[in-house]
Amino acid sequence: MVTTALVAIDATILATAVPTLVEELGGFEQFPWLFSIYLLAQAVSVPIYAKLSDVFGRKPVILTGIGLFLIGSILCGLAWSMPALIAFRAVQGLGAGAVGPMSITIAGDIYSVAERATVQGYIASVWGASAVLGPVLGGLFAELDAWRWIFFVNVPLCILAGWMLIRHFHENVERRAHRVDYLGAVLLTGALALLLVGVLEGGQAWPWLSWQSAVAFGGGGALLIAFGLAERRAAEPILPMWVFSRRLLLTTTLVSTGIGAVLFGLTSYVPTYLEGSIGVSPLVAGLALGALTIGWPISAAQSGRLYLTLGFKRTVLIGMVLVIAGPALLAALAATPSVALVALACFISGLGMGLVATPSLIAAQSSVPWNERGVVTGTNLFARSIGSAVGVAIFGAIANDIIGREGIPVDDGVSSEAIIAASAAVFAATLVAAVVTLVAASTMPRTPAPRGEEAHAAPDRAGADAPAPA
Repeated sequence: MVTTALVAIDATILATAVPTLVEELGGFEQFPWLFSIYLLAQAVSVPIYAKLSDVFGRKPVILTGIGLFLIGSILCGLAWSMPALIAFRAVQGLGAGAVGPMSITIAGDIYSVAERATVQGYIASVWGASAVLGPVLGGLFAELDAWRWIFFVNVPLCILAGWMLIRHFHENVERRAHRVDYLGAVLLTGALALLLVGVLEGGQAWPWLSWQSAVAFGGGGALLIAFGLAERRAAEPILPMWVFSRRLLLTTTLVSTGIGAVLFGLTSYVPTYLEGSIGVSPLVAGLALGALTIGWPISAAQSGRLYLTLGFKRTVLIGMVLVIAGPALLAALAATPSVALVALACFISGLGMGLVATPSLIAAQSSVPWNERGVVTGTNLFARSIGSAVGVAIFGAIANDIIGREGIPVDDGVSSEAIIAASAAVFAATLVAAVVTLVAASTMPRTPAPRGEEAHAAPDRAGADAPAPA
């Protein structure tokens, strides 16, 4: 829970300070990169960390992640320009790629299916607490013109989390020779980087129909194809193709991708929408967004009762209906900004995400043994990061295009009319992503609800005290 707090607070504390950051460092059109570069670094590193955790154990991987997150936070706090801050956010993202997935994988190692929902609820409650603490701190630092402390607050948390893991988490892992898929890692990183550059800079730094766009999209697509071919031949691929050949794993991965897009479509633009349209303070805007991460842990903690009764698929479908309701309400009422309505929409979506993200992940984890659980968990969260990164890139491109056509500069800023128009388009795009995710969820196989001894059976404890299976 302490480790999860690192990425949870970072996710909720930064969005409220974006206007202040832009005011001091400049580059409103570049601010989506603060999220995209972080998510890109997180996304490409998740499958690598996941594979390494199945080889060397969870502990060294999560400690490495905490160390990188600590270094990245310090560098972000010292940033002197928007490009420098964006670069240092990449270091933070590399750390977050290990922190989030490993904490959830460890919980999957040491708790039964019935226990896991409650434990995931505890972990999700960290997001709920961060939903209050993060915006309060972010808004406070923004109003005091001390935004650098948004990153420096991570330092004591990193030290505490690392010390607790070193002292209290012990594991025995079978040591044997392994091959690290470096080629796959390089190809995946290059492909995603080129595609994100193409989406974010197209229509801004260069026209959509230009040689730069052709290089970005064509090169990214070619590298993705090369990555798929390389993974088929790799002795120990970082993203095994068998993950996509099993229907349950494939569909839960698609659902996770959609949830990532919806989540960051809301978290990236709700504060800017409220601050830019009706001039509320960063603190108020952050608290309105915080309703999302309050709803999430409430439903996540209760999701176990639903999936033990109804099964995983039905629980996910119920959650998706709620997820859709949030952006639908925001898109419909974007022209008449209201803090109360935005908070309500975020809360409803948060309730839905808790019924989607946790049960779909537990369904995937429960279908594999220990030595595959790290890859499966990592792939699921990798998909969420990809959805977030691509979603933010696409939403950023939509917003920048509308602001470029409709925005009227006001005091070297952007007019409230342009902010409202851009936000309405982003919320509509988020709604489309949610509907597509519902379609993916409807194709999940009907997994029977675990009952009796099956639900309460202790998992293999390789992640804690027992040796890992060969």
